[in-house]
Amino acid sequence: MHDGTHATAMDAHWGGGVSPFGAPWQKTMMWIFIITDGLLFSGLLCGYGFLRQASQLSWPKPGEVFSIPFIALMTFILITSSATMGSAVGAAKMDDRKAATRFLFLTILGGAAFLGCQAYEWTHLIHEGARLTSNPWSSPQFSACFFVLTGFHGSHVLSGLVILLITAIRTAMGKTPAQGVEMAGLYWHFADLVWVFIFTLFYLL
Repeated sequence: MHDGTHATAMDAHWGGGVSPFGAPWQKTMMWIFIITDGLLFSGLLCGYGFLRQASQLSWPKPGEVFSIPFIALMTFILITSSATMGSAVGAAKMDDRKAATRFLFLTILGGAAFLGCQAYEWTHLIHEGARLTSNPWSSPQFSACFFVLTGFHGSHVLSGLVILLITAIRTAMGKTPAQGVEMAGLYWHFADLVWVFIFTLFYLL
């Protein structure tokens, strides 16, 4: 009897159809994408950790290769853009289209600034001699990990900027509902969270 009641309650909560557990299918699919992409980033970070531990040559210290204050600035810019993205989602839910559009463009500005800083960092390291197969700081796997990890994340930020730009334009025109802004926000927060792990594991440790 108890199992039957539990099953009935579960069925009622699940709902089925296009809104399992009360979540629209768009949000459900976005979460599925975030989880699978998160597993991909986890695999890359685990691979980086393995290569670092297995390297027969000394692994360069981040402070000797990178300007940590500059990387911290990049991180601050991205986290700030996450805050403006949250404000855009909140404004959209309150049906304040003007404020939502303004915060979306501020988020785009922050993301573009982050990519500009990353381009500068890449240019500097390439000028120093960093390549996918070699670098002047001993272990060749170091620069390979750097370009793969930061490049893959940068591609996500670039994709996010395209999504945000389209969302901002459509929001200004009144064609994107609050749910659309929220979906863009989920993707942007995910990209920001991934960078926090890359910053901690690659640049600090």
